[in-house]
Amino acid sequence: MRRPFRLHLCGLVAVLCAPAWGLELPDPVVTPLPDNQAPWWPSLYGQQDQIGSLNRITPAVTAAAAKLVRSGETVDLGRTLDEKSPAFPGRWWHQSLNVAPHFINRHDDPDGLGRNQVNWITEIQSGTFQVGTQLDTIGHLQIGDRFYNGWTTRQLVTESGLARFGTETIPPIVTRGILLDIAALKGVDRLDKGYVITVADIEAALKRERLEIRAGDAVLFHTGWGALWGKDDKTFLSGEPGVGLAAATWLNDHKIAITGADTWSYGAVPGEDPDRPFIVPQTMYVRWGLFGLENLATEAIARRGVHEFLFVVTHAKTRGSTAAIVAPAAVF
Repeated sequence: MRRPFRLHLCGLVAVLCAPAWGLELPDPVVTPLPDNQAPWWPSLYGQQDQIGSLNRITPAVTAAAAKLVRSGETVDLGRTLDEKSPAFPGRWWHQSLNVAPHFINRHDDPDGLGRNQVNWITEIQSGTFQVGTQLDTIGHLQIGDRFYNGWTTRQLVTESGLARFGTETIPPIVTRGILLDIAALKGVDRLDKGYVITVADIEAALKRERLEIRAGDAVLFHTGWGALWGKDDKTFLSGEPGVGLAAATWLNDHKIAITGADTWSYGAVPGEDPDRPFIVPQTMYVRWGLFGLENLATEAIARRGVHEFLFVVTHAKTRGSTAAIVAPAAVF
């Protein structure tokens, strides 16, 4: 049975005004969206926008965040990646050493090039950027075949990557970071698999840490789950605690720029609704354009009792990629 055609007001305005705006619109809704959803596009930042919530990091936000630096201590929030690192099924990372240049250099001179005998070696990697400590683009997930701002897989998917929302579109992220230590709030070393972080948990953690959320913030969660990384990878990948949909909505309503946790995804697994897996990151990326980070080493600042800091993320800008392997830094 076919569901009735649905189009909300924003979508109708976009269709009617497209010629005046000069927009290259996504395909109109001619088939039903999954789960009886209404169109969510265009976004608050316009149909052509590719950075969603990162628009909230204004120069004023960055300048204010820089004032949080007192001692200048810098802490690495990234994890070391190798082929044994835990990864979601179907994802891997492999590196091999390419020593061919070393021997090619020595064809004319057995010791190396020039009087200084210079030689070099390189490496070759295979796998995906969706491993390790990663910054997802908002093109990573879809609702059916629709991306953020309503673009379709037919429009964006190419042989070499996404035509929109690749990592090359993401600017450097320099903003205020706050760490919400939910494990400490609950008096445990590690939250249980499937534990859903609620709005009440967030508000209690903010009160405990004497903080408030500001527009443009990076909000990070310490659940303790990351302690399993490299020690009990089977348990680590079996599920995770995480932010619930109501809490994620609350964060987005507070206009944060990015969020992340010490877990391999974002949101509880198993989730609140078994019929809607990964609905938290799906809603974040596709409907709101809210960016997410995974596999953060949050224990590096949690054990120091640091909850507010300058947060910095830069990345390799590979065209069309759905994620970047990153090493975020907290400076305080």
